[in-house]
Amino acid sequence: MGGAVRHVAAFDFDGTITSRDTLGPFLARVVGRARVVRALALRSPVLAASLVGLADRDAEKERLVGRLLAGRDAAALCAEGVAYANELGAAQAFRPDTLERVAWHRAEGHDIVVVSASLDVYLEPLGPELGVNHVICTSLEVVDGRVTGHLVGGNVRGPEKARRLRAWLGDGPVELWAYGDSAGDHDLLAMADHAVRV
Repeated sequence: MGGAVRHVAAFDFDGTITSRDTLGPFLARVVGRARVVRALALRSPVLAASLVGLADRDAEKERLVGRLLAGRDAAALCAEGVAYANELGAAQAFRPDTLERVAWHRAEGHDIVVVSASLDVYLEPLGPELGVNHVICTSLEVVDGRVTGHLVGGNVRGPEKARRLRAWLGDGPVELWAYGDSAGDHDLLAMADHAVRV
């Protein structure tokens, strides 16, 4: 016998729970908008190519994050992440329709997980505020208290979203709802019993 069915709702974050991207503003908060713009300008031909599938978008994200955050004190960056998470909540940067779905799943007793390419330093503190049971996201590598600029296990986007969610779900029977808004959510939506494009 397979046991009781687990009911799970998996939500993308940027554009699904939020109304906009959150990584760019976070990086600008930490290093300043001018530095982010300069870093993007230096890589603009490759970034443009990655957007149309001619270069590795995930590798470009890691290069950008590495250029801007490598060497930073991890504890200080985590504190920035908590402050940014609080700002997102105060600014009501979340989509009311999606928050209603989160609340419905919570009322039904479903496990709620965010699966996102956003960074752990601000997404993990946001989880409890959103009523989320678990967060699967892109994690910054830390060695000896310093951010290395590398991403642990890569960027949580596309097939990596589905791979990480499957690992978290385990082997038991699951009824899965998935919510996403972009091409990076295709694999997540494809594995769901109930796929919702927002």
